[in-house]
Amino acid sequence: MTSVLKHEIEQLVLSGHFASGERLNENTLATRFQVSRGPIREACRALAETGLLELIPNRGVFVRSVSEEEAADAYEVRAALFGLAARLAAQRISTDDLNTLEEMLDEMDSLAEKELLEDYYHVNLNFHQLILKASMNKRLVTDYAALIKELHLFRARGLLHGGGLHKSNLEHRYIIAAFRARDAEMAFRTAFEHVQNGKERMLHAEGKDPRRSGTEG
Repeated sequence: MTSVLKHEIEQLVLSGHFASGERLNENTLATRFQVSRGPIREACRALAETGLLELIPNRGVFVRSVSEEEAADAYEVRAALFGLAARLAAQRISTDDLNTLEEMLDEMDSLAEKELLEDYYHVNLNFHQLILKASMNKRLVTDYAALIKELHLFRARGLLHGGGLHKSNLEHRYIIAAFRARDAEMAFRTAFEHVQNGKERMLHAEGKDPRRSGTEG
């Protein structure tokens, strides 16, 4: 029961049903899932251990707020992991998966033209997940997924900033070109730079780099 509830509540948080910093009402969730408050409390405690929720004594359970500095740090780790995944995938990916990735690129181009951010974001997630799967490294997939959840609240920031959708998808095409060439080092470099560029787009959308003194706009 707890694992099922954990998954359901996690999906509510990741879908944006709750805002960053919002308090989760145990009674409302218990009514929604037709269970008592006990299993809800256990599921929330388990999600707090993953870093998605935050337990505040005498106040309740809240969606974790990720600061810009924490997000920037996580992006840098994510860049290294995604670069490694691309390096491995360049050597291991199947032709069928490559063709699927290119179909996703065309779909994202179409969505970018219409500025359908949420639709683009979901295809974008699937694109990255397929590359992780193609790396054939289960530990890498698990660690990367944990970072993605932590960065969820920053997922849309920067994608519309300065043509971010189109720039992001062009970077995707560089990664696929490296895969087609079976060039592992180029795959690492283009994938690493793609995530680093995503970090910069996020920071520019927020208006500053949290590591710099506060005069920059």
